[in-house]
Amino acid sequence: MLRTNKRVLRKAMKATLRDVSETEIQSQSQAIAAKILALPAFQSCRAISCYLSMPVSEAQTTSLIMSILADQKKHLFVPTIVSEEDRMDFMRLHDEEDFKGLPVGLWGIPQPTAQWKDENRQSVSDASTENLEVILLPGLAFDRSLSRLGHGKGYYDRFLSTYITAAKRPRPLLVALALQQQLLDAGQVPITDSDWKVDMIITPNDTVTKPNNL
Repeated sequence: MLRTNKRVLRKAMKATLRDVSETEIQSQSQAIAAKILALPAFQSCRAISCYLSMPVSEAQTTSLIMSILADQKKHLFVPTIVSEEDRMDFMRLHDEEDFKGLPVGLWGIPQPTAQWKDENRQSVSDASTENLEVILLPGLAFDRSLSRLGHGKGYYDRFLSTYITAAKRPRPLLVALALQQQLLDAGQVPITDSDWKVDMIITPNDTVTKPNNL
């Protein structure tokens, strides 16, 4: 039943997002980026992850990526799919040239290469890598109880379970970026025990958070 409810919501949300114009998405994305940049948790963090956005149907992150890369005090890690293991990892992105040179991978999303300037690209899974403090993550739908519905692959949920539970790293602040159409009333997103809730949802008009996260 729960799986069916998720499938129905995914189908409905995809239909809703298809009707959101590119102009509106760009406008909402700019408003979201401005709110992220103003967050104290963002401003103080050193190691941060931000997703590389699909071309359509979600908050665009290019301007955020450029802002983070321009901050010499921050280290940026971006998602990559390790196809042979069907899992997600986060790899270091170094500068604007690095970002603009990424090849396009699944779903039209830029994909970090294994190497950068003839050296292995740093992974958040490396023992020597500092702990991630903030993860800016996407989703298909969110609700005001901080539940998240992904696209059904489970990449983020599995990564978080490995990174936090298995590797015993401190939990990063999980900040969801959502178009206004993706935010639903509390209890509208079905979740299981293996689905991670986020700590904060940022839309152009709303900041949904648990107490003391601001």
